[in-house]
Amino acid sequence: MARVRALPRSQAAAASSRTTEAMSIVTKTGDQGTTALMYGRRVPKNHPRVEACGAIDELNAALGLARAATPAGLIGEHLKSFQRDLILLMGELATLKEDLPRYRKDGYPVVTADLTARLDQAAKDLEREHPGPRGWATPGAGAPAAAIDLARTVCRRAERRVCALHEAGQLENPEALVYLNRLSDVLWLLARRAESAAGPEAS
Repeated sequence: MARVRALPRSQAAAASSRTTEAMSIVTKTGDQGTTALMYGRRVPKNHPRVEACGAIDELNAALGLARAATPAGLIGEHLKSFQRDLILLMGELATLKEDLPRYRKDGYPVVTADLTARLDQAAKDLEREHPGPRGWATPGAGAPAAAIDLARTVCRRAERRVCALHEAGQLENPEALVYLNRLSDVLWLLARRAESAAGPEAS
């Protein structure tokens, strides 16, 4: 095994400083109002693709807030599973159509009908276990349900942003729209389940 020579303290400090700078979140590359997509493509920060990715990112954060507000159990497990799905969806949306063949070749996953099928099954299970009310709901019966309802509305906005990409001919995989549409349905059911778990006094 090769012997590692210790650097003098001053050199070690300088090397540490350079490493810290290299890892800084502050890149300054977006100071002119552009941001990077996959494979180094740069677009304006208000580009429809960036709007879609930003809405998915916000949805992921909203789901994280809902998970933090929810007691450990099935609801939290569902929410964490959705967060994992959104990470791969964000990667796919952050890739221009012309770069998607390379994206897949590099082994990155995309949204598939299997992911939507899992949501369909979750909806069936939730409706069978707790049918819940139909029609409009008034969020706020409890913190967990309210947080999930907030995530549901963010999900609808993300769906609208992805729909705009689709209408502009910039969405190669329409399953992303189906997934988000179904996810908002499941979030509605999870919010009603959370209300039920809180008891009638929370309504």
